[in-house]
Amino acid sequence: MIKCPNCSSKDIGKIGVNQYYCWGCFIELSVSKGMINTHQVEEDGSLSSLDDLFEEEDRRYSM
Repeated sequence: MIKCPNCSSKDIGKIGVNQYYCWGCFIELSVSKGMINTHQVEEDGSLSSLDDLFEEEDRRYSM
């Protein structure tokens, strides 16, 4: 089970292959090579990375 590194919510929806959406804080998450990448969805639909806000150990994901 994936947990949001931003708000710790487990209310995560799957939106694509290795892509998720947090309903707790409304950010998009993707998983690649055991790391959770976080993105903010901008008004124009583009994504801005939020990875620099989190420590690497907080972004690790193991199945």
